[in-house]
Amino acid sequence: MAPEIRTVADSDLTDWTRALNTGFLRPPEASKEEVDIRRSHIGQELDRVQGAFDRGRCVGTFRSFAQRLTAVGGTEVAADAITNVSVSPTHRRQGLLSRMMERDLRAAQERGDVVASLIAAEYPIYGRYGFGPATWVTEWRVDIARAGLDARYSGPACGGRVDFAEGAEVRELGPALHERLRARQHGMIDRRERWWQVNTGLLPFPNQPWTEPFYVLYRSPDGSVDGLLAYAGDSKWEGKLPRNTASVLGMLAASPAAERALWHFLFSVDWVTHVATGYRPPDDLLPLLLGDPRAAQVTTHADFLWLRPLDVPRLLEARTYPVPGSLVLELSDRAGLAGGRYLLEAGPDGASCAPTTRSADLTMDIGELGTLWLGDESVVRLAALGRVAEEREGAAARAELLLRTSRRPWCPDIF
Repeated sequence: MAPEIRTVADSDLTDWTRALNTGFLRPPEASKEEVDIRRSHIGQELDRVQGAFDRGRCVGTFRSFAQRLTAVGGTEVAADAITNVSVSPTHRRQGLLSRMMERDLRAAQERGDVVASLIAAEYPIYGRYGFGPATWVTEWRVDIARAGLDARYSGPACGGRVDFAEGAEVRELGPALHERLRARQHGMIDRRERWWQVNTGLLPFPNQPWTEPFYVLYRSPDGSVDGLLAYAGDSKWEGKLPRNTASVLGMLAASPAAERALWHFLFSVDWVTHVATGYRPPDDLLPLLLGDPRAAQVTTHADFLWLRPLDVPRLLEARTYPVPGSLVLELSDRAGLAGGRYLLEAGPDGASCAPTTRSADLTMDIGELGTLWLGDESVVRLAALGRVAEEREGAAARAELLLRTSRRPWCPDIF
């Protein structure tokens, strides 16, 4: 008999946690402490937790939760955030993920979610379910000696200030700063209170020892908190010379001044010879802040947030468009959830989108719309790759003007 796919009950959480750890190559165990923490976290949303069970043993895991995602222009949409996806090695290639995904996406559409989101552990997995990579991240390693910075730097020249902070202060001030940035940075997602508890050590997770990082706040000249930096340092010396790396764990900056001040602060910390930036938007200001941008070498450049449209009209109406224009999109969807032909009429003052019988300008898979929606990818480039078919001459260039954004989207959070 095929394994059973069903909603997880509270009594299943130990077995479900063991299966999750197995799938992620962690020790195949489920301590009471870990299960209790997961219960406190997902206990109110057990109806969105699935398991695949074979002869009484959990061999697959899947969970989703409510998420708010910022569209181009600052409007937020309801997203079905998918996480904790695993299938035990003994049960691969049996369609378990497909069955769990189908159940979740149909439930999400029935709830009225506009889009589904996830962070893909592996690139090839999720395209077949209608997801497309919508944001990317880049990580740099900066050689401070090569950076060409002013060695006399002692603080912001603008009248702002940089101060160390404690975890409790971060929990108090961080959420409002994050929301200010999320209100204008397309691609960002909301953070629940638990996120701040976990990432300031108030709620440590089993098997993940907590090490207190350094927290730094930037206050503008008027006293408002406009920037937050968390970083960790190592202690390496060779021949009585420092060889230390400061690793950024997270940075939020609500203004260019805050961003510049936090980077300059970190680059000026004594004994730090290299800075690992952590995941940043690919068009981050960082390299150009340096006297020698070559001192910032790319160590990671990869896809990050993947999106799967569930309600095309609401999705396209939620974002803003820099120029007026119209497009007819023919969208194929193997799952039968959001395919069809849609007329988008958009401009700086708003947009409308509805099914239409007019001839298509562009034809594409639903996942390509997920890739294009946040404005990061080029329609012209996808057409050159054969992933978008141009049915009317000039339609790809017109779509490019409508959909692309001047700055790239960014999602700083793994979920």
